[in-house]
Amino acid sequence: MGHLRQEAEPGEVGLDPKALARLDQHFAHEVDDGRLPGFLVSVSRHGRVAHLTTYGHRDRAAELPVETDTLWRMYSMTKPVTSVAALILMEEGRFGLDTPVAEFLPSFAEPRVYVDGAGPDIRTRPAGQPILIRHLLTHTAGLTFGFYHCHPVDARYREAGIESSVPPGADLAEACEVYAGLPLQFEPGTRWNYSVATNVLGRLIEVVSGRPLDDFFADRVLTPLGMTDAGFCVTPEQASRLAELYGETEDGGIAPVPGLPLHGRPRFLSGSGGLVATAYDYHRFMEFLRRRGELDGVRLLAPRTVAMMTANQLPGGADRRAFGTTVHQEPGSAGLGFGLGVSVVVDPGVTRSPSALGSYGWNGVATTTFWVDPHNDMTVQFLTQVRPTGSHRVYPELKRLIHESLAG
Repeated sequence: MGHLRQEAEPGEVGLDPKALARLDQHFAHEVDDGRLPGFLVSVSRHGRVAHLTTYGHRDRAAELPVETDTLWRMYSMTKPVTSVAALILMEEGRFGLDTPVAEFLPSFAEPRVYVDGAGPDIRTRPAGQPILIRHLLTHTAGLTFGFYHCHPVDARYREAGIESSVPPGADLAEACEVYAGLPLQFEPGTRWNYSVATNVLGRLIEVVSGRPLDDFFADRVLTPLGMTDAGFCVTPEQASRLAELYGETEDGGIAPVPGLPLHGRPRFLSGSGGLVATAYDYHRFMEFLRRRGELDGVRLLAPRTVAMMTANQLPGGADRRAFGTTVHQEPGSAGLGFGLGVSVVVDPGVTRSPSALGSYGWNGVATTTFWVDPHNDMTVQFLTQVRPTGSHRVYPELKRLIHESLAG
């Protein structure tokens, strides 16, 4: 077990302590007004934690406070970890980015692409090209989620029992068989659409490595990086540190909701969203990325691989608004491209929140977020446990307040 600790005063690393105090006050008001249960925020610059705040409760009913060793459901902040695991195998020569997925998952050998129609009248055609491993890493495979409710293909996902990403009762291998039997929303490589692709990537890791995803993660990523509490389940010894999960209510408050089945090894090992971790664990992962693939003398990836992972991979340098499907053409996608498992700032002038060119990171559905800012040599994470009913309103304010703290 590791505890995240403050290692420097803000002024020592060019951060404004008054601006950081405003950040704490803003989110403390969110807690006091009943919109968040509690939170942890950390800001590190030049590799030193210069701001670390915990506030509120990890469990309101039990009156248990947020602490530096609190365990959080990371949900989609699992995806960059899955990308790193896949890139380790790529560096070993087990596959290339342009290797067809069907070489390892034969059920994806003959994908069909949506043409028109809806429901039983949907028409499809054979895909003009195979789904490549790079398409999984960049969310350009043509896969989707059932919860979008904006296209006949996502309706087919719901008909198959996939409202989010997991068919009821399925393990990872069985889920991928279901995905493979559904039509693609578009030709692989031609659009960006956030999707179940990282679950398919997780299954590919299992097949290539010959090991369950949780074992591969533990041996090849989590243990080498010293992410001592991270995993796909919590032990009895860890259980009291796990934060309660909440959802937003119609009156603007929050109430407990069901979360991941973390007590005992889950049947479905989700590369998309299955990890639980502490702030210390994810700080270690952020620092590994900031240091281009190495941490404390342990190198998992070459610098050039991390540079590729964290650079925009969308064609022509496009952002997600321009290259994305209809559901992703909202203002929040402006100025943001996508790498191999992370969002990347490609045009700070049009982003929804102040951002430095080249900053990269990702969010989780329970209002967790992280980013690495190479220009300012900074890493940031914000952790709480609230599933919103709409868009995440925390992130724009967080980024604005962090931006204001940069004093030099």
